[in-house]
Amino acid sequence: MDEEIKQRLQKKDFWQRGLYVIFFMFIYGLSNSLVICVVFFQFVTLIITGKTNSLLLGFSQGLNAYIHQIISYLSFNTDLRPFPFSAWPQDTNRVGFTDTSADD
Repeated sequence: MDEEIKQRLQKKDFWQRGLYVIFFMFIYGLSNSLVICVVFFQFVTLIITGKTNSLLLGFSQGLNAYIHQIISYLSFNTDLRPFPFSAWPQDTNRVGFTDTSADD
């Protein structure tokens, strides 16, 4: 049993994955801060113009998909490393929560 653990600890892939996990934990924290900024800006835009910023909706949808990729990688559900080690996610499955018409 101890020999198996020693062999695993000597594998380059083991330590490489650990470094990527630390890197993406940092990126995840930055992404969450960015989400807070997007929420604040989108809310201010809604107050001022009465509608949401469509460009920001597209960006936030991509950011949502990116954060999902990071969480999937960090939780070992996938071995595919997120951006910048792969392409930025193109989420075509938009959730129908983008209608923010102010009818109230």
